[in-house]
Amino acid sequence: MKLNIAIAALGIAGLIGTAHAQDPNLARNLAATCANCHGTNGKSLGGMESLAGEPKEKLLQKLADYRSGDKPATIMHQIVTGYTDEQIDLITTWFAAQK
Repeated sequence: MKLNIAIAALGIAGLIGTAHAQDPNLARNLAATCANCHGTNGKSLGGMESLAGEPKEKLLQKLADYRSGDKPATIMHQIVTGYTDEQIDLITTWFAAQK
């Protein structure tokens, strides 16, 4: 009986790991929502600042400032509250890696 329980537990653990497997394109897909204002892949053609290649820490700080209300915005303070900290980390990492 104990062996059956152990096997079942391992099977469930394996399924949970699969369920939490991250989409390899998740960061890119989340960052794509920024394209309307900041350009494809974060390369702005004018108007808004480019995000591509900016240091991750700088991007994180700006988003934190928008989220807290320390940095005034017309829309960013609303957008940033729609993301989790993990999603913001993925987005800023992705933009920082763009050249």
